[in-house]
Amino acid sequence: MSAQRCGTRLPPSAVFPPIDRTPMMSETIRNVQPVTANLGKDSAGELVPSRYAVRVGDVDVVLISDGILPLPTSTMSTNVSPADRNEWFDSRFLQRDTFDWALNIALVRSGERLILIDSGVGDGFEYFTRAGRSVMRLESAGIDLAAITDIVITHMHMDHVGGLNVDGVKAKLRPDVRIHVAAAELEFWKNPDFSKTVMPEAVPPALRKAAAKFAQSYSENIVPFDQTVDIAAGVSARVTGGHTPGHCVVDVASNGEKLTFVGDAIFEVGFERPDWQNGFEHDPETATDVRIALLNEAAETGALLAAAHVAFPSIGHVAKHGAGFRFVPVTWDY
Repeated sequence: MSAQRCGTRLPPSAVFPPIDRTPMMSETIRNVQPVTANLGKDSAGELVPSRYAVRVGDVDVVLISDGILPLPTSTMSTNVSPADRNEWFDSRFLQRDTFDWALNIALVRSGERLILIDSGVGDGFEYFTRAGRSVMRLESAGIDLAAITDIVITHMHMDHVGGLNVDGVKAKLRPDVRIHVAAAELEFWKNPDFSKTVMPEAVPPALRKAAAKFAQSYSENIVPFDQTVDIAAGVSARVTGGHTPGHCVVDVASNGEKLTFVGDAIFEVGFERPDWQNGFEHDPETATDVRIALLNEAAETGALLAAAHVAFPSIGHVAKHGAGFRFVPVTWDY
């Protein structure tokens, strides 16, 4: 595989050229929107880089920022001392108490299929006022939600299913949209276990509520799968477990090139310290093993990696570095 070619940046006019018989989206998607576009909840004049497009072989991928989730830094490293945690944040000139977690989703076009990976947090949690922008940013890019043929849910935490729970979103989707969720994930959320998590007190009830609403609202659209599922040419999902029992990652592979969207398997600190456990992991020991395996895979193959909670656009390569790894982000093409 040619790691150098993989992830070729696209000129704006080449991103998702429209299919005549299907109203997919406008001919041009710009990564940086004009000031006049309505790009945020708080200001019609918000100007932020919220979309980033790459081509993986013959498959187009766009990373979209849903916003920011401010969370306690303690949730990033539940199995290490405060001193070790503070040293990591101090070395990056970051605050010790609160960290702004990026929240990213992805849109993939393979042939005539348009695939959404996760949906953002939506509006169901009052503390996350700086996120929940995915639907707005999809539509501002000229993407008709009715053009989406498939949705992959990496796992059923509220920051991944919440966008689908927003009032009016289901009505905008096509009635036969297929929503791919691991069977183990659906089963887990019938009676979720939080005994190994370390979350702010308000979060578990919100997670239960969001997962239940999603499962009920989209029961006729959900297509469960066991270990793997082929979604479109060059696009597949595979269960990893760990973060949640049915957590999955999405592989995009075409013409010898590859990108893996790892969902919540890898966080910002996880490259250098993959052994640091995250408070949102329902099985932290397995999650650690999954994280190390995915990082080794990316480092050995040269494939691109993208993640839900790595700084936007979250696309880059992984290199081995000492006892851990190093994230090598793509050079922002501006």
